[in-house]
Amino acid sequence: MDEKTRGTRQRGDNEHGARRGSQGRGGTAHGSHGTQGAHGPQGARGARGGTGTHGAHRAHGGKPVSAQAHRGPDRSAFLPVSREDMEARGWDQCDFVFVSGDAYVDHPSFACAIITRVLESHGYKVGVIAQPDWRDPASVTVLGEPRLAFLVCSGNMDSMVNHYTVAKHRRPKDFYSPGGKMGLRPDHADVVYGNLIRRTYKHVPIVLGGIEASLRRLAHYDYWSDSLKRSILLDSGADIISYGMGERSIIEIADALDGGVDVHDISWIAGTVYRARTTEQCVDPVVLPTWEAMRADKTEYARSFGIQCRNLNPYLSHPLVEEYEHGVYVIQNPPAKPLTTPELDEVYELPYARAAHPMYDAAGGIPAIAEVKFSLASNRGCLGECSFCALNFHQGRIIQARSDESLVAEATAMTHDPDFKGYINDVGGPTADFMQPACPKQAKAGACVDRRCLAPEPCPNLRVTHERYVGLLRKLRAIPGVKKVFIRSGIRFDYALYDKDHTFIRELAEYHTSGQLRLAPEHVCDDVLRVMGKPSNDVYERFVHEFEKASRACGKEQYVVPYLMSSHPGSTMEDAVKLAEFCRDLGYNPEQVSDFYPTPSTVSTCIYYTGLDPRTMKHVYCPTNPHEKAMQRALIQYRDPKNYDLVVEALHRAHREDLIGYGPKCLVRPERPRVRNSGRGAGRGGRAGGGGRAGGGERRSRRAR
Repeated sequence: MDEKTRGTRQRGDNEHGARRGSQGRGGTAHGSHGTQGAHGPQGARGARGGTGTHGAHRAHGGKPVSAQAHRGPDRSAFLPVSREDMEARGWDQCDFVFVSGDAYVDHPSFACAIITRVLESHGYKVGVIAQPDWRDPASVTVLGEPRLAFLVCSGNMDSMVNHYTVAKHRRPKDFYSPGGKMGLRPDHADVVYGNLIRRTYKHVPIVLGGIEASLRRLAHYDYWSDSLKRSILLDSGADIISYGMGERSIIEIADALDGGVDVHDISWIAGTVYRARTTEQCVDPVVLPTWEAMRADKTEYARSFGIQCRNLNPYLSHPLVEEYEHGVYVIQNPPAKPLTTPELDEVYELPYARAAHPMYDAAGGIPAIAEVKFSLASNRGCLGECSFCALNFHQGRIIQARSDESLVAEATAMTHDPDFKGYINDVGGPTADFMQPACPKQAKAGACVDRRCLAPEPCPNLRVTHERYVGLLRKLRAIPGVKKVFIRSGIRFDYALYDKDHTFIRELAEYHTSGQLRLAPEHVCDDVLRVMGKPSNDVYERFVHEFEKASRACGKEQYVVPYLMSSHPGSTMEDAVKLAEFCRDLGYNPEQVSDFYPTPSTVSTCIYYTGLDPRTMKHVYCPTNPHEKAMQRALIQYRDPKNYDLVVEALHRAHREDLIGYGPKCLVRPERPRVRNSGRGAGRGGRAGGGGRAGGGERRSRRAR
């Protein structure tokens, strides 16, 4: 339930291992609301957007934060992780045992913290088994058999996104493990943990939650095996899934089990998925294409996904029924209703230790705590509805926000932490500047099924205001001991621009940016942006103009650094060349590029697999060949001599030979550059093109004039 789900989004990736919000900037049912999203370290959540000096984490007076020796609370402040801890509390048995793919960090930005503390606040005894050895059945027995159920969560990220880059290369680090060590959780962790528990405890209920289970709750495309997979409920051996934001559903499940209801009879709870042999208990269900039909015809999967997209409104949705072999049905109940502001405040004011468990001290702690320790989760949900983001399927489009009083109290408490150096690293959520529902209707009827709030054009009913957010930021800046308040969640620049009062843009430039503002226009071609669910490029250009004007007005020289995505569905080679020309005209030389990553349960992933937009059932061109994807990626980094051959091939394929030459607009020279043995530069002809250095770093860039 890591509310900071930036992460939370399942967006592009880069070969340096930084997870650009991998998982769908969304949260989780049993844990992270994040974006994979999760609001983890810069690499783990991906600093897509946000502010900061050259994107660096500045929590400690300009020095990067690292996980050092434990100086926080002792183990008594945490929930039990051993029999000794249980005995110290006088417990003979836990009511619930939470099995997590992440290390145990008791902070509301992490997977198991919110769910375990919410259950504790309702009187349940909860223990935690973090990163059990999946090769050893005894690893899930350390706390004994729980009275009510095992809760299973892969962690703040889908385990496959956590482990692999978009090129399917193994990542070197896991920011949610002790010392960043990779390999402490299995691939497809929910499935492995569920079966491990089921082999050991034959009859104990197993409840899945978290980002991995939430986004794989029905049949889904799995990029890593390039195949359609069944609902994770069937492959994991679990009994029920709590999907989306799980505070409501997990308590209803707990109370039902505690009241003696058999887990197989729990069929009425919103925000859950269960299996059954009949659909008689469903009220007005919508029947999806069968598993066999989807396996036989990709069009049927696209049709199913389109139906799912139209049943995400917690107020108006129907139960969804997916039939499998042998008369088994997987049934998804409508989403749980969003929390009110008082309810959200209550969740974040639970007695978290706000630290990693001290058992990790010897390994160097948990890197992911560094960025969130002095950050504030102010909201959840996102009305942006980007096609490549899983938030719509996870947190939903209805914005929920905490009160100013709750956030100011949390920030004030931070200032008393001995490690606090005056810098609040973030105030936001999936998108920082969304602090109220898109329109009054959403509070009672939810988000529209057939209309988008913001892009490609804003809905006439959209309420655009930053008054609440600006007021909150001013209160935080006024707290004694606070030197600087950063916004690293990222802002929605079109929403900011549509606000007729540009106070937010002015104060963003004056108080909340240091040197560079990172934004995510993603692309420059309107046809591609339309598929992405992003505004047209002229909106981005207009925002940059306003931000630069505001920066000059306060006497600062500041720059906008754009995040760009290659090979997204809809992007032809001609579009990729236009993106390269955009970088050329900006003098922008990105060291890292997001290549579209097809993660579970996004519209873009459905397009990647089927070639059809599930919202319209129209064909969309999609680069799926690895070589074509490599060419599109290389075009954005055309200055790198290692990309020369790919760039030339791409330009020939796009019939843009005019960009091969010696002119100022050319991307590459006619002759191949010679790379020095050191790999740090180019020899004769080393300049990759007319606009910029050959292998340099990410240059500060101005908007193209």
